[in-house]
Amino acid sequence: MKRRDFMKSSALATGAGALSASAFAKTALPPEKRSFQMKYAPHFGMFKNHAGEDVIDQLNFMADVGFTALEDNGMMKRTEEMQEKIGQTLSDRNMEMGVFVIDKGGNGANTLAAGKQEYIDIFLDGCRRAVDVAKRCNATWMTVVPGDYQRDIPIGIQTANVIEALRQAADIFEPHGLVMVLEPLSDTPNLFLRYSDQTYLICKGVNSPACKILFDAYHMQKNEGHMIRNIDLTWDEIAYFQIGDNPGRKEPTTGEINYKNVFKFIHEKGYRGIMGMEHGNSMPGKEGEIKLIEAYAQVDNFEI
Repeated sequence: MKRRDFMKSSALATGAGALSASAFAKTALPPEKRSFQMKYAPHFGMFKNHAGEDVIDQLNFMADVGFTALEDNGMMKRTEEMQEKIGQTLSDRNMEMGVFVIDKGGNGANTLAAGKQEYIDIFLDGCRRAVDVAKRCNATWMTVVPGDYQRDIPIGIQTANVIEALRQAADIFEPHGLVMVLEPLSDTPNLFLRYSDQTYLICKGVNSPACKILFDAYHMQKNEGHMIRNIDLTWDEIAYFQIGDNPGRKEPTTGEINYKNVFKFIHEKGYRGIMGMEHGNSMPGKEGEIKLIEAYAQVDNFEI
């Protein structure tokens, strides 16, 4: 063979090999599908290195690797068409919709503790719009953060103001079987709602099936600790859990929380609801996404 023909033949072979490798990469199987005991709910962006930027592709990837729920804090900011598409995909893949955040202008903004009608009106408008969003994406639970302290008003009056505003919101949600879940946070000491017992008291004051607790283990570990004890004390008002290890707010096994024990306790108490994965990935890229899946497989491996 002449050198010119040999080089041409080699180039063609190399190109075919590269094409074959590229095709394989696009059709490669996802990580092993897991069978989890709990309904863990990832969020969009958590598996974008495997699934790409399209949220429906990401949702299908979640189902392919064994997750049975989704949560999307920003659902209210998506188009109606996308909300319906997400809801339909969840139904097609036999998945459940977790929380989205009721839009009232930000966690600290328009605080219900102030008792100002203009703030309450903004909140209740968000609640009414949330009803339609929930119907489109098959949601039941919606996150509420009451806002910041109103420090020139006594704490008891602030608490009463929050309860009164939430009672009005409950009147909106109850006829539709929807539930707002109140989330105490650790982000800043300026936030009014910070502790599980405080949230329990407010739920008892609202006295509605449409107002319950979102127990975020990451925030509660930072603010109060004694997690299993406090879950037990507030149990009858908890409707939803979220997850994140501390410090760092990454997947379980990366911090100090013994999530295997926590999950076992919650499961033994009879909870069969959604566990929102509201945290980041501890490692970048596909390796980090696989590490996250393996971490959940590890902590989900408790005896029942």
